Amino acid sequence: MAFGLAHGQSMPTHDTSGAVKNEALSPPWQHGANNDRTERGLDFTEPDADNLADFHGDPFHAALSLYVGGNYFFAMAPLVKMFETRYPQYKGRVYWETIPPGLLAKQMEADGTITVGNMTWTAKPDVYLAGLKAVQKEIQAGRLTAPAVPYVTNTLTIMVAKGNPEHIAGLADLARPGLRLAMPNPAFEGVARQIKASLEHAGGSALVNTVYGAKVADGSTLLTHIHHRQTPLWIMSGKVQAGMTWQSEAVFQEQAGHPIEDVSIPAQDNVTAIYAGALAAHAPHPEAAKQWLAFIRSPAALAIFEQYGFHAYRANPG
Repeated sequence: MAFGLAHGQSMPTHDTSGAVKNEALSPPWQHGANNDRTERGLDFTEPDADNLADFHGDPFHAALSLYVGGNYFFAMAPLVKMFETRYPQYKGRVYWETIPPGLLAKQMEADGTITVGNMTWTAKPDVYLAGLKAVQKEIQAGRLTAPAVPYVTNTLTIMVAKGNPEHIAGLADLARPGLRLAMPNPAFEGVARQIKASLEHAGGSALVNTVYGAKVADGSTLLTHIHHRQTPLWIMSGKVQAGMTWQSEAVFQEQAGHPIEDVSIPAQDNVTAIYAGALAAHAPHPEAAKQWLAFIRSPAALAIFEQYGFHAYRANPG
């Protein structure tokens, strides 16, 4: 299932370097399908000025609120649609956010209140979904209720412009002087921990220190705040030439027809992330939350994830 450009947008033109010449690829990316509200009122969305691409639905009349680590923002519309088919009482009443898990944790600390631009609102979560370790950390902090519920796994890749004009062959090439990189910010993007582990496997601490140290200092590594959207946008605009992301994010960009491809990372240098969810400790809608956590592990939901390169979680029998 592929999703393309927002309503009314067309594919941009590119120069010979592959850089985007206009801003037509700015979010949102899914034809408005990520707004779950059935009655939307005035449509006032300007992709480059006024859009809330990581906030979906109606936070004030929700019957289920999901805090979703942004790593699979592209899968949420079909997941919600299928959930509502199974539970029609929630149709048009699911609200979800897809900012990095560390920022969602800060929002939980703020009792669900968040500010974007000039707007502040409160949307307390029913479910928090992120990496397993992040979920376990929030359970220990008392903001979530055990158990953590694992459902899918993911691996890393190197995202590049279509045609791989910089001829990047592997992780070692990311240390190349002058190569401009987009890398997730370790301060609040959990994927940065796995990326550093992958770099360590491939090139030891020297590679980690170059990519996340020297190149940050000289400005050739730019740290993202919302890596699941900034990395491909920066590559397509020519701001950077490569970045490490989850495999699923590259699959989505390629399926959508955007000028993106990826360079595989060998298994011995890659890492596997486990995604999990848990009920919020003070969930406004606990029954709906439990239904979502059961649904997310269902064969129907897993089939959606698998379209983007995720794999169903299988517990280690040992």
